[in-house]
Amino acid sequence: MNILFICNQNIYRSKTAEDFFKGVLSVKSAGLYNNLVTAEQMDWADLVLVMEEEQRTELSKRFPKQYLQKRILSLGIPDIYCYNQPELVELLKRKVETILATPEIAS
Repeated sequence: MNILFICNQNIYRSKTAEDFFKGVLSVKSAGLYNNLVTAEQMDWADLVLVMEEEQRTELSKRFPKQYLQKRILSLGIPDIYCYNQPELVELLKRKVETILATPEIAS
């Protein structure tokens, strides 16, 4: 399963997620306003995990075709963390593990 992590800038949250899960899962990361997410990345992803619900809404505007074809979920992680901050890593680990354990995602 290919997982694309998205946040606003791709500096802290989604970059931390990519770096933490790389080697364990097939992952990439991108941002909405920096290191911009591309249509190719959206096509590549089986699962798109955004950090906040607003980012999911923005993806629906930028990529309407892919938005309807992809499972896009919000992790609900606010922009209050620094890159690789231990609390952020633990939150990402817990939330992603929960999502991946969901039967409809795992299948």
